[in-house]
Amino acid sequence: MKNKNISRACLAAALVMAGTVSAHASALRSSAPETEAAVMIMDNTRMARPKAKIVKEYAPTNRPAESERLFRSEAVEAEIARIKGVLSNAKLAWMFENCFPNTLDTTVRYRKDDNGRDDTVVYTGDIHAMWLRDSGAQVWPYLQLANKDEHLRSMLAGVIRRQFKCIELDPYANAFLDPYDPNPDHQWMSDQTEMRPELHERKWEIDSLCYPIRLAYYYWMVTGDESVFGEDWLSAVANILKTFREQQRKDGNGPYTFLRKTDRQFDTLSNNGLGAPVKPVGLIVSSFRPSDDATVLQFLVPSNFFAVSSLRKAAEILTKVNKNEALAAECTALADEVAAALDKYAVYNHPEFGPIYAFEVDGFGNSLLMDDANVPSLLALKYLTPEVIDDGIYANTRRFVWSDSNPYFFRGKAGEGIGGPHIGYDMAWPMSIMMKAFTSQDDQEIKECIKMLINTDAGTGFMHESFHKDDPANFTRAWFAWQNTLFGELILKLVNEGKLELLNNIK
Repeated sequence: MKNKNISRACLAAALVMAGTVSAHASALRSSAPETEAAVMIMDNTRMARPKAKIVKEYAPTNRPAESERLFRSEAVEAEIARIKGVLSNAKLAWMFENCFPNTLDTTVRYRKDDNGRDDTVVYTGDIHAMWLRDSGAQVWPYLQLANKDEHLRSMLAGVIRRQFKCIELDPYANAFLDPYDPNPDHQWMSDQTEMRPELHERKWEIDSLCYPIRLAYYYWMVTGDESVFGEDWLSAVANILKTFREQQRKDGNGPYTFLRKTDRQFDTLSNNGLGAPVKPVGLIVSSFRPSDDATVLQFLVPSNFFAVSSLRKAAEILTKVNKNEALAAECTALADEVAAALDKYAVYNHPEFGPIYAFEVDGFGNSLLMDDANVPSLLALKYLTPEVIDDGIYANTRRFVWSDSNPYFFRGKAGEGIGGPHIGYDMAWPMSIMMKAFTSQDDQEIKECIKMLINTDAGTGFMHESFHKDDPANFTRAWFAWQNTLFGELILKLVNEGKLELLNNIK
């Protein structure tokens, strides 16, 4: 394991240059493709496939009308104008304008709470609920602009504060309801777990507790603002440590169970809601993946790497801001324990690719070899947690996941990419193509990725959850802000890194 110590200045500079990360669901409103009835297939994250409405002209934006946009940032608008001004590829410029502000335009609810503090709820788009993972990813690409726009900075602080409140409410929940919503979505109240009125869904996913730390840490790196690290932060860290330790399962199975009446195997847990057995070896159980699908072997490797990275960031904040050496030491000790367990149990010696990271393990010696498109993923390790992985093993893993040896890699007439059981066979996710571009050092490879993303939008000007490998008009979710904003981040990163000519040469 590597442990890079990077200065605040370097991190801030890297963040500004890179353009930054992800977002989960976004509204197209009147400009959206016409859709069939949005029939939910037992899981409301699996939307019916829309009919593509092809746009022939690239000049008019597909953003909502200005009066319908939920949040406006002058810094973001200026950045859109800058990037459009240098992109000669008309469709790419049009797609960037549509996608980059999508989270702000359609999902952000910014307010002041009863104490006058910033409070931001970020919907996942087509679902009126706030996922801890998705919300952190959705606003991430705007961090680089926080010092240029006080309004934007306040909104970001509001997301961080809201996430800490959610963790205090229930660290096992993945999605929460908007307390100001007059018609909250309680459709999962029948799940057999400890549901409560404030929750939308209670699927235990490690990354739900990691994304808030990541967002808060880099917000601090960029802005220097320590005001978000008060009592809510300290309570959140305590809850995160308690939950992670419970899910190491050293002292029994812990308090969490989950059952749902469903016809989808990946939407519930085996063994009366406990999931498959694990051997306590220091790793942390993640009952569900970032896709909201149940794990097969419950030690989800990418998410355990994310936990290591997040705990070390938390320790740094606790040391430098809170002067809480005791709590920082607890974070560091747990991070070191998980890192050591990953070294011992997460590496599989593949007959073709050599040492690679398994996707899931159980501590008994069993490994699941695959990758899922949702982040954290094996492919995304270099993007999300580069400081805690082995570069050589990652390189082998990267070749493995983008090959036919990965059962969820799909290649067809329209394009290629990684999918997952959430949508099923032959459906590639643009998120995986973006992660390939983010983690590539090869300009030709990057160019091919961007070309594929441009050519698989079904003419809508937006990213989708997935598209059929042979037919981009066959896609899922017209409104998916995470993918949209992530695409904007990628293009911004490439322009800032001097790859404008590469983008403008795409035909």
